[in-house]
This record gives sequence, C-alpha cells and structure tokens, in this order.
Amino acid sequence: MLTPAQAEEQIARHLPCLPIESLPVSQCAGAILRENVYAERDQPPFDRVSMDGIAVASASVAITQTLRVQGTQAAGDPPLALASPLHCIEIMTGAMLPAGCDAVVPVERISVSNGEVRIEDGLAVTPGMNIHHRGSDLTQGTLILSSGLRLESPQVAAAAGAGMARLRVSQQPAFMVISTGNELIEPGEPIEAWQLRRSNAYGVLAALRRRGFARVADDHLPDDAAALQERLKQHLQSYNVLILSGGVSMGKFDLVPAALTACGVQQVFHKVAQRPGKPFWFGVTPTGGAVFALPGNPVSTLVCLARYVIPAIDRAMGLTELQPVRIALGEAVTFNTPLTGFLPVATETDEWARPWARPVPHNGSGDFSALAGTCGFVELPPGPNTYPKGFVTKLYRW
Repeated sequence: MLTPAQAEEQIARHLPCLPIESLPVSQCAGAILRENVYAERDQPPFDRVSMDGIAVASASVAITQTLRVQGTQAAGDPPLALASPLHCIEIMTGAMLPAGCDAVVPVERISVSNGEVRIEDGLAVTPGMNIHHRGSDLTQGTLILSSGLRLESPQVAAAAGAGMARLRVSQQPAFMVISTGNELIEPGEPIEAWQLRRSNAYGVLAALRRRGFARVADDHLPDDAAALQERLKQHLQSYNVLILSGGVSMGKFDLVPAALTACGVQQVFHKVAQRPGKPFWFGVTPTGGAVFALPGNPVSTLVCLARYVIPAIDRAMGLTELQPVRIALGEAVTFNTPLTGFLPVATETDEWARPWARPVPHNGSGDFSALAGTCGFVELPPGPNTYPKGFVTKLYRW
C-alpha cells in the first residue's frame, strides 16, 4: 500500500492544472489568481492630504497664526494653487495637496470666523505635516500580487486599486458528489430501523461550498452494478471531478471500482496505509477528469476529503500556499496500529495563547457525531508508539 505522502504525490502527478478564465474583479472572491498584478501608478499617485483641515505654507505659520481662507478643495477636485503665503485652503481627506502648500493643519486645531482661520496657539506646523507623500506606499510597476494567491478581500481591493477590471484566475471544476448504498435515506424522509441517514454527501458539499466552490451537485446511487455504471457514465461526461462515498472496500456490494473501470476510468491506486480511510481509491479519466472514491464510513469520508481531495484541487488550481498548519498535541496519545493515524482533535489555547490539539474520543470511523466537537484532525506516524504531549504534527481542518 502507498503511504499518505505517496498517495498525495500520485494524485498530484495525475491531476492536470485547471484551465484559466478571465472574470470581472467583482466576481473573483475566493478564486486562485493566475497572473501577476503590478502597480498601475505610484501609490498614493499624488501628495495626498490625510486629514480634514487647511492646507498652508508652513513657513507662513511661523509669522502669523491667522490666515485668509482662499477656497475649498474636496477629494477628487483638481488641485488649487495658493495665491499668497497669507492664505490657506480648506481641504478634505484624500484631496491632492494644493500647489504652494506643504502642510495640513487638522480641523480640530483651528477656529474659523468671517473667512479667516486662526491656528491654535503653540501648534508647531512643519513641512509634510498630515501629508501622505506620492509613492511612499509603492511605485509604479511594483509587484503587488503574485500568481498562485487565493483572492480574499484585501487582494481583490489591491487588484481593483491597480486598475484591473478583470483578472485571470483558475476555472473552478464542476463537482459531482455521490453517495452509494441502498441503506441510505434522505434527511426528513421516513426511515426504518435498519436504514441510515444520507449524511456523508452533505458533509462533502458543505466543505466544498465553504471553500468557495459553486459548481457542485450531488446524487445518490444504488448498490446495483448496471445502474451504478450507467449513472457514473453520465456524470463522467458532465463533471470534472467525481467524489464518491462508499462502495470501495472488499464486500460483495462494493461495486464502485469495477463500475469506474467499466466506464473507462484508469485506477491510479486503491488503498492507502492509513486509519481511518484505508480503502481510498483514486483514478483519472481519458479526458483529464479526476475520480476520488472515498470509504463510506463518515469519519473516513471527511478525513480523505480534507487530507487529499481539497489539497489536490487547490494544487490543480495553482494555489501556492499549501502547507498545513503544524500544532502540538495537548496530551499524550498511544497509537498501536502500524498505519498512519488520523486523529480528530479540537484546538485549545493555554494561558500564554499557545494553540494545542486536544484529541477527541470517538468510537471508530462510523462515529460521525463525535466530529461535531472537532475542528479537524492531526496526522500521526505509524505505530505502535506513544506520542507525548507537545509532539508536533500536521493539522488538517475540515
């Protein structure tokens, strides 16, 4: 069996980079940037006033505290020019500094009467006061955003500020999330004692949508070889990525691998040396699509999704920030199985605000209710071994 690292490498090798599309900047939240963005102009592009007040020639204030108001300049107005050193110009935050002025006195430090302004006694007015100088943030042509970033609100604002009406980003894949099993009943439907609620698909859908994926659909397929093959063939024609839950182990009704092979999907691997999630299956289609067939036990499904599927899609979309968080165990853990272990945890902070991963007890890979109190899971090396409190490992969030 492959190790988790080998499985991850095999997926990366077989999953092609997703195509690029151009979107309006207003629609790019959460997308992966696929071009560099450079400063359109100096920032700020002019000597920018940073306080409401009056623009003055600072040398004049050393002579007189009283100045005649020449006019008013708002943000977005063409700049005025100071007619006389004994004049001042009412100015608003964001406006361009008027010609002949080199300082701004805040409105809180002046009094206005009959067209004259008196500056507060004792206030030192110096050149550059309350002025955000041109190019002090960055200069024209400076690299602002690098390809491979996820576009959150600051990055979108920076791109818009650089004059980018559209951005080249990774095209989102179209996902089909599939549950298999005759025993599964939809939430809200009447259920018999021997049946189970269809829950895995909803967990997978939630994880995808929370990460900004919008092209997501789901289906429920029966444990019937002919029906399974027919529906899978249809979905493979319409979706880039199939994520299945169930039907990949060694039982009589674990029909998914054979059905996928019959549909032309090439198996890359089946089974990974891990617990939970050992029967994990991965394959690719002749057209470059990807199929992730996850074990049906709920903990296994969500572990494989977070450990392999979502990182693989992020990588195919060109995301460069793929390193998982590292965290220390909050208590000792004994793991006796000679497989890589995935342990559900909750995160806590101590009195010094240091984060710790606290193991959350659960009754095996079918105990999905225990996951409600967790944030993700940590990865432990193969046992048998006892990992002490403070052991540092990787944290994967749901």
